[in-house]
Amino acid sequence: MSNGNSGDSRLTKNERREAAREKARIQRDEQKKKDRRTKWILQGSVGLALVAIVAVIALVLVNSNQPAGPGPRNFASDGIQLNQGFIATPAEAHASDAEPTPNVRDEESGVLDIQMYVDYLCPICGAFEQTNAEYIESLVENGAATLEIHPITILDRLAQGQRYSSRAANAVACVADTSPNDFYSYHNLLLSEGIQPEENTTGLSNVDLIELLDIAGVENTDAIAECIDDETFKTWVKNSTARALTEDIPNSDVGPVTGTPTVLVNGVKYEGAVNDLASFQAFVIQVAGDNFNENSTPTPTPTPEP
Repeated sequence: MSNGNSGDSRLTKNERREAAREKARIQRDEQKKKDRRTKWILQGSVGLALVAIVAVIALVLVNSNQPAGPGPRNFASDGIQLNQGFIATPAEAHASDAEPTPNVRDEESGVLDIQMYVDYLCPICGAFEQTNAEYIESLVENGAATLEIHPITILDRLAQGQRYSSRAANAVACVADTSPNDFYSYHNLLLSEGIQPEENTTGLSNVDLIELLDIAGVENTDAIAECIDDETFKTWVKNSTARALTEDIPNSDVGPVTGTPTVLVNGVKYEGAVNDLASFQAFVIQVAGDNFNENSTPTPTPTPEP
């Protein structure tokens, strides 16, 4: 009978040793293969990571070297200057991050220099416009004053996430870029009663802003509509607002804008009530000096309120 011992028991000591060595060799070979596979995987992963890092660095470098984006034509001062007949002072476009070129006031001409910083969602801007627009229009029409309007955006937070202040500022920039002599009529319409949206609403849609072009009598509406939809001057709107809020107002002793509307005449800031026409008229006459009445035609008398 068999005693039940395995076949290994019949191997000699040397044979068992050789078998163990062979088994160990096979295990070492398998481990080496496994190690090589792991190494390849690690090398591949590192390679992919390096490729990803290089791609990110390249993207950052490309973006950092890209142009800052366009600013609108006729806004070289970060505002549009309107002369007699509301004809815009022509100016080439600057890059959106370029320092503005202030308009030079001719102090010997006797022509008043009126500057306005407005946010199109600002109800106080609307009140100022609705109260004083007719008076300012008469000064500009008569050649007694130039009007420089700076749209800025400080009330986006009050447009329920729809960024109305920024979109409206972009829209007027689009008009200035393409049909600058129609700028004032569009600006005035956006601040008119019944058109200007209230705070804490979504504001006007881009479709609404485009539809108002025809109502304001703006030309070249197709090109302007595309500019409004694309928010072509979005970066410029952001940058010009930042400049207005951090840099002194040119041609004045006034520091940065702290609120809207900010209105200056010959570099002097108006501090009176925005809805008091008589107060603003008196301020203009005081700033203009003794020769004002000689250099301008009569201005409209305010209509008494009931």
